[in-house]
Amino acid sequence: MKELGDVREAIENDPHPSSAAPSLSATGQPAADFKGQMSWAIFEWARDPYVIIVTIYIFAPYFSNTVVGDPVRGQAIWGNINSIAGFIIACFGPILGAIADTGGRRKPWLIGFVSVMVPAMFALWWALPGGEGLGIYQIAALFIVISVAFSFTEVFHNSMLPAVAPHERIGFLSGLALALANAGALLILCFMLYAFMLPGHVNWSFIPDKALFGLDVSTHENSRISGPITAVWLFVFTLPLLFFTPDVKPTRKINKVRAVVDGMRRVVKTVRQVKHYRNVATYLIARMFFNDGQTAVLIFGGVYAAGVFKWDALTLTIYGIILSIFAVGGGFFGGWLDDKFGSKRAILTSIGGTSIGIVLAVSMTPTSMLFFIPYDPASPPIWDLPFFRTTPELAYLIVVLVVAICITAAYANSRTMLARIAPASKMSEFFGLYALSGTATAFMGPLLVGMATLYFNSQRAGFASILILMIIGLGLMAFVKETRAEAID
Repeated sequence: MKELGDVREAIENDPHPSSAAPSLSATGQPAADFKGQMSWAIFEWARDPYVIIVTIYIFAPYFSNTVVGDPVRGQAIWGNINSIAGFIIACFGPILGAIADTGGRRKPWLIGFVSVMVPAMFALWWALPGGEGLGIYQIAALFIVISVAFSFTEVFHNSMLPAVAPHERIGFLSGLALALANAGALLILCFMLYAFMLPGHVNWSFIPDKALFGLDVSTHENSRISGPITAVWLFVFTLPLLFFTPDVKPTRKINKVRAVVDGMRRVVKTVRQVKHYRNVATYLIARMFFNDGQTAVLIFGGVYAAGVFKWDALTLTIYGIILSIFAVGGGFFGGWLDDKFGSKRAILTSIGGTSIGIVLAVSMTPTSMLFFIPYDPASPPIWDLPFFRTTPELAYLIVVLVVAICITAAYANSRTMLARIAPASKMSEFFGLYALSGTATAFMGPLLVGMATLYFNSQRAGFASILILMIIGLGLMAFVKETRAEAID
């Protein structure tokens, strides 16, 4: 329990004794207590394992390689799914954020979107290859619904952060939430490895002879179960946020229809006032590019590894476990960077590290390392274990560990940056625009990867094209200042 005590002390103790109001949140209202702050962070533990397990390591490669049956076509379909979801989010994200600012409370929206996500995630169990069960377009529709609802929960959850934590602890709590998210995914992946992936592959005494609960590995139930598991996980661990984290109090009573109308007007007004919010706008545009690059890395990371190195479900699960361990550290690393050096420098460090990692990652193939060092695929395996048996695979794994740390840190740093520079009275509205900046060009990453993949007939070239978005975002961040904007009417 010492670790929990350390977290409690870090949250409750103000590291700046000279602070005039250490118990106040960044919005000027009383901050949540320890339980409330921890419950806010635990929502990431509840929500993000879906992304890590389903859309990165387990289900997405299964969908691309097995359900679709062609890695190139599967990668293109996967890109289209994310492009459609991104368009919907781009249209409605800012409006929902403005509605939250106008109408006040965030929890009812979170309950609504989680209620949509849980059954849709569970339904992925019926995604079977060969046209059985759900068809490709039905699976695509489920992913679009989940992706849209997931992003909208992000708008309302992120907009609660400035009201939950003291200003001095925003970076820490944001990083803690991302660390918990990866820790939750790590636990699920370890369970899946023990229960569904390793049985039948190794003769270790502590591993079951067959997959638990009667799962049939031959019909890919060990991959399909990822949907129901993350659905139940989301439902259970959303409850602490609903019970223990105080909601933002509405500033005035207003009916829902009026809230929608006023919310839309506020978005239009904010866009028209972009000249006044030029610094925030520059940041959101920069994030639009580097976040799209990060998202593309996540969307195609598992698909790329499965296609280039021919990794199976077992290898991808172990790959996900190892990366999740380091991603947990990335959340804390991002929080430390933010509190120590400021959000801007933290973002530059995180995005720069991700960019270098992408270059090194695509330099590894089954027949070469660092572009020019040849490797003979017929060389004896490094060990007898049924995964990561070649030197290029291990080298690739080491590189992506750095990428995992940097991406997790960048996510934590990004929302903290907005919490520090956006007007306090329009926080949800700007987090709606924040969601827009993360999705307005969401089609660009998948489109870029898909076009490069098809043009060069190479998954490697397609994955490398993500670097273009990262460099643009990094360059624009040089013009952003870490100062809070003043709201205007």
